[in-house]
Amino acid sequence: MGLKENQTLLPMLRYNFERAVKARGIDRVYSYFLNHGIETHLASKIRQNKVTRMNPDSLEKVCLILRCTPNDIMEWVPDNKQAADMNQPLQTLRRNDKLVDLTRSLNALPLEKIEAVGRFIDEQINDEAGDGVTG
Repeated sequence: MGLKENQTLLPMLRYNFERAVKARGIDRVYSYFLNHGIETHLASKIRQNKVTRMNPDSLEKVCLILRCTPNDIMEWVPDNKQAADMNQPLQTLRRNDKLVDLTRSLNALPLEKIEAVGRFIDEQINDEAGDGVTG
């Protein structure tokens, strides 16, 4: 089975910045990355979610800016045969279609629930800060 003239294969392991950018509440993606020292061509590709390759230095810089790991901005889209292998370690990079839109979710909550979410977030931040302490 060959490819048609204009058809190309999409890589099954690819970058997906949309999830991390939305989770961080970044609305003006291009400007945000430019202001954090990312080159114009890469900022444009991130905004369009069309990054196909990144050198390790740029990958590290983007991860530092987004406070994430490479696994957070990569996804695996297997073909049907590979998707069935639930023991494949790449399964951890499969993403569902639901993107994080925390602001919209919070706006739908009553104030007392938002306060409870705030306390939960504070606990998570304190727990994470405590994880980095050596003693």
